[in-house]
Amino acid sequence: MRIRCRVAVLAASLGLFLLLYFLGGNGADEPPLREVPEDRDEFPASSAQREKISPAKQLRGDPPQQKKLRQNPKEPEITASRSSNQNPKLRLKTDKGRSGSKVVYPEDWMHLAVVACGNRLDETLTMVKSALLFSIKKIKFHIFTEEDLTEQFEKVLSQWPRSYSSKFQYSLYPITFSVGNAEEWKRLFKPCAAQRLFLPVILKDVDSLLYVDTDVLFLRPMDDIWRFLKNFNSTQLAAMAPEHEIPKIGWYSRFARHPFYGVTGVNSGVMLMNLTRIRSTVFKNSMISSGLSWEDLLHPLYQKYKNHITWGDQDLLNIIFHYNPECLYTFPCQWNYRPDHCMYGSNCKGAEEEGVSILHGNRGVYHDDKQPAFKVVYDAIREYPFGENLFQSLFFPLQNKFLDTVNTLCGRIPQVFLRQVEKTMKAVFEQKVIRHARPPSRQRR
Repeated sequence: MRIRCRVAVLAASLGLFLLLYFLGGNGADEPPLREVPEDRDEFPASSAQREKISPAKQLRGDPPQQKKLRQNPKEPEITASRSSNQNPKLRLKTDKGRSGSKVVYPEDWMHLAVVACGNRLDETLTMVKSALLFSIKKIKFHIFTEEDLTEQFEKVLSQWPRSYSSKFQYSLYPITFSVGNAEEWKRLFKPCAAQRLFLPVILKDVDSLLYVDTDVLFLRPMDDIWRFLKNFNSTQLAAMAPEHEIPKIGWYSRFARHPFYGVTGVNSGVMLMNLTRIRSTVFKNSMISSGLSWEDLLHPLYQKYKNHITWGDQDLLNIIFHYNPECLYTFPCQWNYRPDHCMYGSNCKGAEEEGVSILHGNRGVYHDDKQPAFKVVYDAIREYPFGENLFQSLFFPLQNKFLDTVNTLCGRIPQVFLRQVEKTMKAVFEQKVIRHARPPSRQRR
């Protein structure tokens, strides 16, 4: 009897204990859960921020709710890769895609146009070569030339090594003028030079373009001047450098018989263009108050000023931007460095500080001894054999030949010509050699 009473008491005590346990809950067994933010893409608060969370915003969670939160499919899942030789690495997987997945973007091409007629074949090929030596992105060349030169361009360009030919494409175009007398346009200033005025009309599928004269050399990647397109404001549609830095000795400020841009005019040997904007803009002018489109403006503008212009198409561009100054972006003189910047004394501060970025050998200085500093650079790039070490076969010979020019007006400051070349070659060397060099393999223990 006593044993039965004791068993009954123990059973009643156990039942009472279990009843109190379930009624009281087990909140003390696990820490309370924090409130989950609605935006699950945000990172958790830092330790300093967590200390400021009010206790009133904390929830006393229960096991079923906690389990439900952890099973939410929108929550990031963290998995560990296991390896016997490495520490486990955490990899975050979300609904936006797994880490390590390769995203393929369309290739971003730069477009460069040049007009080559007469004896400009070698100059043009040397310019193209200089652009390819240093540029990073691929380039599409638009070469406008006479029929006699077409086959020669194809022959030379097809022989360039694969390591360079894979970096560019080219198209050859005949010399054409959509308005006016073609022969008259062709004889304007230098042979075929006026063709550049019609690029927005011909290259209708090209959005932006860099035009250069045949006597231009790139001393740094074309990518760098291409970035100026991002500096255009909402009204700017072209970029050129000033014709001169000092108005007192500038040609336009002293001799021009027609309107020109700004104080010294602009030089069109290096011209960056947003062709889409040019095609869609109505340009103010002195002939029709309502304005004219680019194509409709060219011929009447030439007819009005043809007896007053000296530098052909460049003068017409100066007249256009005189009446539309808000459309032009001007870049510094080191992006179109010419003999005028040094033959009367150094007057391009940007080149003195940073070096020449683009060399423009007008006045025929690549082919005579009037400005040997320009000729030395041209000969070095023209004679450089593709695939050879840039320092040994290009920079060092260039540096040595410059010693013979230090007594000339343009050669007395060699670093003006050499600084960007050396800097660019170092960057190319680091990209091709240092970054692609494989680390030495670890010895097995």
